Amino acid sequence: MHLKIRAASRLISGYDSYGNTCGQKNAKIPGIELSGRDHTSRKYVFFLDPCNIDILRRKIKSVALCVSKCPDTELKTYEDLRNFSTVYGSDLCSYDVQPDTYSSHANRSTKCPTLPVHPSASLPVFHRCIPVDISCYARFAEAFITFVSDNSVVHRVIAGVMTSKEIIMGLCLLALVLSLILMVVIRYISVVLVWILTAVVVVGSIGGTGILWWLYVDHSKSVNASLPALELEVAKDNQKALLIYAIAATIFTVILLLLMFFMRKRVALTIALFHVAGKVFTHLPLLALQPFWTFLTLMLFWVYWISVLLFLGSAGSPVQNNQTGLVEFKMDGPLQYMVWYHAVGLIWISEFILACQQMTVAGAVVTYYFTRSEMPFTPIVSSVLRLMRYHLGTVVKGAFIITLVEIPRLILTYIHSQLKGRENACARCMLKACICCLWCLEKCLTYLNMNAYTATAINSTNFCTSARDAFFILAENALRVAAINSVGDFVLFLGKVLIVSCTAFAGILSLNYQREYTVWVLPLIIVCVFSFLVAHCFLSIFEIVVDVLFLCFAIDTKYNDGSPGREYYMDKALMVNEFPIHFL
Repeated sequence: MHLKIRAASRLISGYDSYGNTCGQKNAKIPGIELSGRDHTSRKYVFFLDPCNIDILRRKIKSVALCVSKCPDTELKTYEDLRNFSTVYGSDLCSYDVQPDTYSSHANRSTKCPTLPVHPSASLPVFHRCIPVDISCYARFAEAFITFVSDNSVVHRVIAGVMTSKEIIMGLCLLALVLSLILMVVIRYISVVLVWILTAVVVVGSIGGTGILWWLYVDHSKSVNASLPALELEVAKDNQKALLIYAIAATIFTVILLLLMFFMRKRVALTIALFHVAGKVFTHLPLLALQPFWTFLTLMLFWVYWISVLLFLGSAGSPVQNNQTGLVEFKMDGPLQYMVWYHAVGLIWISEFILACQQMTVAGAVVTYYFTRSEMPFTPIVSSVLRLMRYHLGTVVKGAFIITLVEIPRLILTYIHSQLKGRENACARCMLKACICCLWCLEKCLTYLNMNAYTATAINSTNFCTSARDAFFILAENALRVAAINSVGDFVLFLGKVLIVSCTAFAGILSLNYQREYTVWVLPLIIVCVFSFLVAHCFLSIFEIVVDVLFLCFAIDTKYNDGSPGREYYMDKALMVNEFPIHFL
């Protein structure tokens, strides 16, 4: 507990390069000459060179001192430093340098701040003196802009973002509104999108095959014995290659057309599921708020996680750096393994929060599907209460399984990035293959988990039983699953592209109307990235609803046959698709 208090004090109050915590009286550290000082009146951390940033270690690579006041005006000379110390009693040079020797001290270049000293202000909670003018950080960012030869472009881009922040916020709000609208109207346009996709695939495959046969016939006419030997050999090789390509394309086209012919009802099922999913959102409009609650919960958890990580980073014992002679706090003993434990917690709890969202949506949609009479007043709240009371263990177990797969994939990805350029081709290929296999396994388990949560919401069984039941049901409907995942995912992807395109188009018009924004690149990139993320979050909820409806539909058709006492629960749109003869 005492270690945690000291770590928290160092994190919030800050500490200098000699192991002294600012704002309190410190104990002497053996071997450190300037440690053990009374800094009760020195509450702020001041960096001698705040713009010297260590990229690899993600920290300011500068000597830190505890001062009583951050410089609020620019100090250009050592005489200005001395005057600042005299007026405010805040010494900005090392503790062993007296203010009256600032100008003449032999080591003033290393023990005093880099001139000029920019105006700085203290952070609201963390007592660090941070330069008010961020030009040094802009110059630091310029090192990464390799495609720009004129450094002033970076400043113009940043200025453009700051000037157009109202437009950026408005366009982000537009992307949010478009996503909500699309979730409702996609059931009306899904038919058009699916059949356009089908027509493009059919015409493209037949047209490509026809062109290959035409090229083969055309090359066959040009092959004759009068050509030189070398050209004749090349012409025959090209003719054989075109024949092979044409035959392969013909086989592919025939198989594709047969698949589309036999799967036409399953494609129609996908359209019907999209139609019913749109109706779900009209009856359960609060489903559209699920991305907000999930995002807010993730943000709160990540803030907590980063805070704990900072506490761990400032914990440990003081150790003197042999190269610089300054003090660093390093974790030793069991404490050094807490970072790995904390990293596993990040993955596990993040997956747990996402799984809670899936379970909540599944519970609400299952209630909608299997309710013959009037629905509960708040099916989503009821789903949340059932999750908290009965199914937390199911969600924890599902999230843990994903974590077990994700951790080795991340470790292998890190190893691959560290060994880039140093490993041989075989090792690189094996690493990439392992990463790819783990990624595929993770995606399959995520999909199975989602359906296991739906089975749990329907039958109230434990995770393993629900996963088994869901797996067998999916296996029995493999072709339907393939059609829904291929056609449905493509339609949702087109929806994301539509939202991004509309938002980008509105952004171009807005920025063109405000001609003072000379650099549009970064504002448009920010808007497009944000609009894609918003569209992905909302359409992912739509995708979850479609998957839940399909599993409910599969279970409904398996255990019910429409006879008295075993009536179907499905919507009329699904019933027309499944049993069209009954509606003739």
